[in-house]
Amino acid sequence: MKFLTTPTRNLFFTGKGGVGKTSVACAAAVRLADGGKRVLLVSTDPASNLDEVLNVKLGQHPTMVPSVPGLSAMNLDPEQSAAEYRERMVGPYRGVLPDAAVASMEEQFSGSCTLEIAAFDEFSKLLGDATATKEFDHVIFDTAPTGHTLRLLTLPSAWAGFMETNTTGTSCLGPLAGLQAQQQLYQSTVTALSDADTTTLVLVTRPEPSAFQEAARTSGELADLDVKNQHLVINGVFRATVDDDVLANAMQRRAEEAMDAMPDVLVDLPRTIVPLSPTSVLGVESLRKLGTSAPSSSPESLSTTHFDDTLDSTLSAAKSLSALVDDLAVAGHGVILAMGKGGVGKTTVAAAIATALAERGLPVHLSTTDPAAHIAATIAGDQLPNMTVDRIDPAAETSRYSQEVLDNAGQGLDEAGRALLEEDLRSPCTEEIAVFRAFANAVADGQDRFVVLDTAPTGHTILLLDSALAYHREVLRQSSQMPESVKELLPRLRDPMFTRVLIVTLPEATPVHEAAQLQSDLRRADITPYAWIINQSLTPLTVTDPGLQSRRQHEVPYINEVVQQHASRTTIIPWQAEPPTGREGLNRLTAITSNS
Repeated sequence: MKFLTTPTRNLFFTGKGGVGKTSVACAAAVRLADGGKRVLLVSTDPASNLDEVLNVKLGQHPTMVPSVPGLSAMNLDPEQSAAEYRERMVGPYRGVLPDAAVASMEEQFSGSCTLEIAAFDEFSKLLGDATATKEFDHVIFDTAPTGHTLRLLTLPSAWAGFMETNTTGTSCLGPLAGLQAQQQLYQSTVTALSDADTTTLVLVTRPEPSAFQEAARTSGELADLDVKNQHLVINGVFRATVDDDVLANAMQRRAEEAMDAMPDVLVDLPRTIVPLSPTSVLGVESLRKLGTSAPSSSPESLSTTHFDDTLDSTLSAAKSLSALVDDLAVAGHGVILAMGKGGVGKTTVAAAIATALAERGLPVHLSTTDPAAHIAATIAGDQLPNMTVDRIDPAAETSRYSQEVLDNAGQGLDEAGRALLEEDLRSPCTEEIAVFRAFANAVADGQDRFVVLDTAPTGHTILLLDSALAYHREVLRQSSQMPESVKELLPRLRDPMFTRVLIVTLPEATPVHEAAQLQSDLRRADITPYAWIINQSLTPLTVTDPGLQSRRQHEVPYINEVVQQHASRTTIIPWQAEPPTGREGLNRLTAITSNS
């Protein structure tokens, strides 16, 4: 890994969901610690899986990794950060102010964006306050998927600017006194991010067109934030080792074509190529091997591993995607949510289902709440007349929502009162509220058509769903009106006859286990998933390349886990030699039988 030749103190990993940020960040942390450095590895992802990759239980504060002397790791948990943040803001007033005043303060700090600003508050301490991490030589940030990361990175400037222009002392977080004390810290965070001698931004991608496009977009937006010390890591590059494996050669060809067509903004960046691992990257020893040399497996090494005897029955129990669409079509309308870890193929699955429903003559609307989605590229402009496609655009939704609040709540206000309302709406939290309402409106449209939603990655989705009550309070604080779509959102999501949740995963440890946690979270919210979809599987295919044989065998326990422990219905989609884009490519997915 070339960025470790002369590493800066801070290493910041970002990229499209599912490209392997955590694996690469962990491997870098282990490499530095093995070299005698004191390293702190931090996840800012609400759906962090550091615990599983490092095989150690982590919390909100640094925990030593026993098998790697010098390495400590931690997860910034949004819920815990918010609780600690609220207590820091409110605690000093308990027993000093009347109980009613304290209760009012607690209500102010339960707004929809308290989770995000509280997590960012913790993040800023680690990056902007040198004394907080003075015992470490390097701090490595394993960030959330791109959309959340970019929002996190822009918060320092957004909050700093908001506090500089806010003269009333109030915000959607309540009194600004606590935030003003943090202003210098936030400014120090911005400085640290843009200092090339202090921070390296590592863009992690896969050798796939959509991942490269996302990395290019991220690179440009970060450069606009003056974060220009960037390094590109192309993770999971496959090289076939036999000539007669059609799939292996197709996989190598697809990677080479994607790399040849890499966006110009990425071409000149310093680059590290990490070969595709033949197994899941779990545990310290596998992390030590990642990126050191091309992985190899020989038929002899695989001969002692028997293919699971239960696999035939497992595969026969799985439905084809076409059969799943037939089941979904019976209702005639409703909401279909494709949910799961970033990078598992939610966009492709959602587009394939929407296209198949539309081809059955049903009215369909396909949309996304994911800031990093690529629905337009997946559809490739080849949609049916009875299908509409859009994306919930945060900027447009924020503008629309702000104007509506001004038109309604702003009526009758004097000049000072309207200025206060406009100031409040300029706070960074307003975007989250606006996007949430757009999500609620999209769900409401399922009353007379199918609405297929390609949702954001797991952590963001759960935060979005969990914010319902906080959102209610925030809307009522800014406006006396409560949209009907918001009132009915949770009942609609909980209605199994109206909303069908499809959990999309890959046949690998982390995506499956994170999807299982998602299902648990959804069930606690009284939302029961309808089916699981295992995407990009080698298991139903015939392969002779040793590396692919190894990966195929390592899929078996995770497929069995899904079928036997988690899913009431399962669909398995085989890996495709040709990218499933455009109407023809999407139709291939629904033409495949479960035992292809």
